[in-house]
Amino acid sequence: MEHTIFIDIETIPTQSPSAIAAIRDGIRPPGSIKKPESIAAWKIENGDAAALEATAKTSFDPAQGHICTIGWAIDDGDVMTASINDDLLSEPDILSKFFYTIDAHHHHEFVGHYISGFDLRFILCRAVVLGVKIPRSIPRDPKPWGGQVFDTMTAWAGTKGTISLDNLCAALGIPGKDSFSGADVAAAWANGEHEKIAEYCRDDVERVRSIWRKFQAAGW
Repeated sequence: MEHTIFIDIETIPTQSPSAIAAIRDGIRPPGSIKKPESIAAWKIENGDAAALEATAKTSFDPAQGHICTIGWAIDDGDVMTASINDDLLSEPDILSKFFYTIDAHHHHEFVGHYISGFDLRFILCRAVVLGVKIPRSIPRDPKPWGGQVFDTMTAWAGTKGTISLDNLCAALGIPGKDSFSGADVAAAWANGEHEKIAEYCRDDVERVRSIWRKFQAAGW
């Protein structure tokens, strides 16, 4: 029996002190600044902000960032989440929980917003980094229309276009996000607001499911 699995993940930047230190050490001023004294002055004035910005970008890099929450729903079922709290050692556990839940469903389609370019790829790479066995049911090279994946972003905008989840919801008359967004996840996790992140992730899974239903109703 084929099942449809709707997923969304929330990620945070690297929490490794050594990785953060390496990022800080690698910060360089613009090429137009060449004099040693000018470089030193630039680092004093801009180094910390540049390092913070570079560290924040690791939330998009599975080699360094972490999955803090996975949300998923199977067919019309309830949305489930698995989250790490303050202990990064639990990241393998949330991957294992997600894999265990879906592994019984051997024939299914994964649905998400930019799922082929981000969510599934991040999940696969983090599983490799953490040594978590990946079920055969998850496509190793997810394609937007590869039979196992329905990517709501590329279904709407094409392979070369983009549209945010919130803008797509607005176009389809689906309630969008509140004031909390993906840009707030890292700070919320640092502040211990783990349930707030989980609720946000569950809402995104529901939005993705509503979008998919709109496509199905139109005979996509």
